[in-house]
Amino acid sequence: MPLSVATRRKVGSTALELPVFGFGAAHLGELYNRVDEVTSQATLNAAWGAGIRYYDTAPWYGRGLSEHRLGGFLRTRPRDEFLITTKVGRTLHRPADPKTFDRSPWAGGLKFEVRFDYSYDGIMRSYEGALQRLGLDTIDALVIHDLDVAYHGAELQLAHEEALVGTGIKALEQLKRAGDIKAYGMGINTNEALEKTATLVDLDFCLVAMPYTLLDQASLTTGMAECVKRGVSVIIGAPFASGILVTGSSGAANYGYAKAPPEVQAKVRGIEAVCKAHNVSLPAAALQFLLAHPAVASVIPGGAKPEEVTQNVASLSAPIPASFWSDLKSQRLIHPEAPVPA
Repeated sequence: MPLSVATRRKVGSTALELPVFGFGAAHLGELYNRVDEVTSQATLNAAWGAGIRYYDTAPWYGRGLSEHRLGGFLRTRPRDEFLITTKVGRTLHRPADPKTFDRSPWAGGLKFEVRFDYSYDGIMRSYEGALQRLGLDTIDALVIHDLDVAYHGAELQLAHEEALVGTGIKALEQLKRAGDIKAYGMGINTNEALEKTATLVDLDFCLVAMPYTLLDQASLTTGMAECVKRGVSVIIGAPFASGILVTGSSGAANYGYAKAPPEVQAKVRGIEAVCKAHNVSLPAAALQFLLAHPAVASVIPGGAKPEEVTQNVASLSAPIPASFWSDLKSQRLIHPEAPVPA
């Protein structure tokens, strides 16, 4: 039976059940290009109209802009008809000089300075700020965001890890125990973080951005296997590897939020050739492959235009023959032990 946006899967050992298909709202924070308000609203209307009822955002996305836009939309919908997750670990502050403030890496976004804080007080402030930006009185789950040595460097990374383990996790446990949230997890950007950082504290889920995609299954027998072992669910936050698995090997060809290197483009060309031979779309293969893994509860592709959302939804149920997956394995384009759709 094909999956649909209404199909739900349980998150860890919690009472939270997420739709297998959600909407990642990073693009509403103007990730690569400016998105005007009319287009932003049309995109969210298209998502709702297509039956999407799970939405993910973060204070970092557009330095608050994504949360403002998403909350403004969801406030007009019945609260019991949607699920929303956002992130903690960053707080937003007015810059010393808004006139000269650099909003990069966002193409647009808002003029708010970011401070990292994974302590009890920092996580509570992140949570309370998100509620206000969203204009909602409840959030279904929170995600510890970007606790990654690539952001902080080794010395600060250790300090942030100590803050999380020492006091920060107590904030999340408290919110969950009180029923303010149903679950909490950690955002993961690298294979190393999935193996090490994600095991620092007990989690209900990991929101995995890059370590497990149609292009890369290096984590299959390590971090992803550990999630299965620990009963930790996985939400895939970058099912298109930040772009290249929907645009293809030509054009912008973004991979890992930067221009794709030649070896990645070459691998995508190989997958594209198998797609052409079986009349399968690359985005459909990318989305459906991920949902075959036993740990994966949901995939949350983004979209900056209404047509991108409707195309993503259509990809979820597009027919893909079993021979397509076997050809990918025989040509060593995916891991030989990777779970594939039945």
